[in-house]
Amino acid sequence: MSLYEKYPVHLSNSLGGKKELFQPVNAGHVGMYVCGPTVYNDVHLGNVRTFLTFDIVTRYFRHLGYKVRYVRNITDVGHLENDADEGEDKISKKARIEQLEPMEVVKHYTEGFHEVMRQFNILPPSIEPSATGHLVEQIEITKKLIEKGLAYEVNGSVYFDVLKYHADHNYGILSGRVIEDLMESGRKLDSQDEKRNKIDFALWKKASPYHIMRWPSPWSVGFPGWHIECTVMSTKYLGETFDIHGGGMDLKFPHHECEIAQAVGATGKQPVNYWIHSNMLTVNGQKMSKSLGNSFLPRQLFTGDHPLLEKGFGPMPVRFFMLQSHYSSTLDFSNEALNAAEKGFKKLSNALGILKKLVHPGGGTDATELREDLLRMIDACYLNMSDDFNTAKTLAALFEMSARINDFKSGNIALSTISEETFNIFKSTYIGIMEDVLGLREEEEHNHELLGGVIHVLIDLRKKARQDKNFALSDKIRDDLKNLGVQLKDGKDGEISFTIE
Repeated sequence: MSLYEKYPVHLSNSLGGKKELFQPVNAGHVGMYVCGPTVYNDVHLGNVRTFLTFDIVTRYFRHLGYKVRYVRNITDVGHLENDADEGEDKISKKARIEQLEPMEVVKHYTEGFHEVMRQFNILPPSIEPSATGHLVEQIEITKKLIEKGLAYEVNGSVYFDVLKYHADHNYGILSGRVIEDLMESGRKLDSQDEKRNKIDFALWKKASPYHIMRWPSPWSVGFPGWHIECTVMSTKYLGETFDIHGGGMDLKFPHHECEIAQAVGATGKQPVNYWIHSNMLTVNGQKMSKSLGNSFLPRQLFTGDHPLLEKGFGPMPVRFFMLQSHYSSTLDFSNEALNAAEKGFKKLSNALGILKKLVHPGGGTDATELREDLLRMIDACYLNMSDDFNTAKTLAALFEMSARINDFKSGNIALSTISEETFNIFKSTYIGIMEDVLGLREEEEHNHELLGGVIHVLIDLRKKARQDKNFALSDKIRDDLKNLGVQLKDGKDGEISFTIE
């Protein structure tokens, strides 16, 4: 029996709002699409949480034995200011401000995004398509929607006719929005507006004279709408109906609602069986935003260079912190919570290091009660992860396992009281869940080796400064290291040792 048969996954489906048994379109395979970043700015922590959520989903499905195709796009055109159909393209605006070509902006921030993902040990997707790389397909699906009477062209721009679509389908099936309420709310159409109805959205926009990013189409020289790219790229690589579509809660409406409408309008099929949405980050109970001054970038979190942070925190403790809360819950950042997460991660990481070095002596007889206790902990890891990817409860199971690991090390529980087979299952589960599923790699030892190497380089520089009688530099190196918590001790023989406080 495969792991995915033994531990079937149940997940909360935003489409219907209830927890459901996961049944893939193709047995043993998972197709998942997640909305990637619009690459006009540095990736923020809210993005990191979203991509961490679907990193866990991908990792767990693979761990269970599924073959996963994970598609996550790069939005490099079509995302206008305020997620609207008017205004300037976010990338074009950045390019104009910084006096760069738009694709220079795209390249810079895409590379920055990839680096942040690497730092947090978030695996790359199977396929990472870009909006500009799929313009032909976006034009073709727009043609199809026009042919079906679900889209119309005005002055070179093409809009999706929401009311026409809603006559036969349900616009609001995902978000729960009521179309009558949408029609009544917001601003009214003015004489300059091209749309038939204010809730219609753009599939293709004619470029104004100042718009930098523009391509030819049957309707005008222009650019695609934001929503159409994800419909195109998800169905191209995963099929007209695929398993999972993910993203942040803020994308549920209008972006994901529009994706469904476009796909159903073009193919007559629901494109996605399970929709998963991750929740937002808050800071000390307040929504994270630049205007409140409580928004910070990953590098500020690592260095501690932010007024709200007492110190810096490494990527793995921050990853651990995010896993302490269910992906659908609001997650609140605070120094206290991050400090606690740092300690928790260190405890599990230390147990991981101990367990890797433990070797069963061979043979052994299972003490029934102990064996059942260990198997219960193993089961708890899988049952919690299979219950809507509940990383918080899975971490609790790992803490219980870490206590047993310390008992094995100290001799409180002799390894000979369990069989080699039971021990190896226990060991492989702890390591597998920690590293393969939760992506919590050991960084303590590596960091200490790196730190030690850097300190020795500075010690050698201090020795050279003293030989050159440059005592000001020698004292500065000593004092700066002391301020960082590194205490140097000068020996009688001229050798220098250090301790880290």
